[in-house]
Amino acid sequence: MRIKGRIISKGTAEGEAILTKEAITFLGGVDPRTGTITEKGHELEGKSIAGKILVFPGGKGSTVGSYVIYQMKKNGTAPKGMIALHAEQVVAAGAIISDLPMLDSLEKNPFEFLKNGMRITINADKGYVNYD
Repeated sequence: MRIKGRIISKGTAEGEAILTKEAITFLGGVDPRTGTITEKGHELEGKSIAGKILVFPGGKGSTVGSYVIYQMKKNGTAPKGMIALHAEQVVAAGAIISDLPMLDSLEKNPFEFLKNGMRITINADKGYVNYD
């Protein structure tokens, strides 16, 4: 199945989806050395987003979050790609400077058709996500 979305940062990636309906604070809420969510009480607390396709509403918090995403990319702990309901400036800038494929504003709510662990492909060159 193919769903269209708005291109935020170009590129392609395939991997396991990890979903959260909670916004992510990259500065202080994610350990850039491991890619693990550290924010207390977050539904992904203790789980790693490294090497996965992160599906989330968007980011929250400090503008330094863009540089945390970049540090994660340099450390090899970043997600392979990101799909947001709405990519605000911090996360969008982080994806762009880190060369991480990112889409937002999918034509269908991703929480209605994607599940944790599902293998998906994000094509942010052409603006779509594929899933089975």
